[in-house]
Amino acid sequence: MADDIIKVENLTKKYVMGEYELDVLRGIDLTVKKGDAVSIMGPSGSGKSTLVQIMGCLDKPTSGTLYIDGIDTSTMDDEELAEVRGKKIGFVFQFFFLIPTLSAVQNVELPMVFNGFSADERSKRACELLELVGLGERANHKPSELSGGERQRVAIARALANDPRIIFADEPTGNLDSKSGEEIINLLMKLNKKGYTIIIVTHDMNIARHAKRIIYIKDGLIEKTEVVK
Repeated sequence: MADDIIKVENLTKKYVMGEYELDVLRGIDLTVKKGDAVSIMGPSGSGKSTLVQIMGCLDKPTSGTLYIDGIDTSTMDDEELAEVRGKKIGFVFQFFFLIPTLSAVQNVELPMVFNGFSADERSKRACELLELVGLGERANHKPSELSGGERQRVAIARALANDPRIIFADEPTGNLDSKSGEEIINLLMKLNKKGYTIIIVTHDMNIARHAKRIIYIKDGLIEKTEVVK
């Protein structure tokens, strides 16, 4: 369908450890529409992080098919996957992964360096994105001068740098206090209303319920899907 931004068909992932095979994903079928907001939940070892890494083109499945915005990624090599990732996907992680020696605006500029933006374009867009996440006045501060919630806002601005259509947020509030966590999830939902597709991995049901759907993963399979009212 034209409005499918992610489509997963019979996805499997196996890890071979000596004589043993570990089936992490055992046949996942999943569709995410453009502009959707989805939470993925499941116990440790359920396969949810592996699924998100594959959907984010950070890893390859053992078998099955992954379509990103209508593009079949199944036969792509690492370079081709990196190109899809760079143009269509942004990532927000639990531990921020900001470069401590760079200012907020320089951290946001970084992905644009690899996509051929001029210095002026990078600076202008980075400042606009920091304004969008409510950090316009903190643009020249380094990560050590920012709170945890502010660092995560910088990470979200960086994820938006190349104007992706999909944002993967892996435990985005896991390192924050409850107030900062609520602010971050509200910011992600604000971006969803602007048209971004948001996929959140979380252990926190209060966070998960901000999305439109919750997908429960157990033992490498989708156990159930819940529509949030």
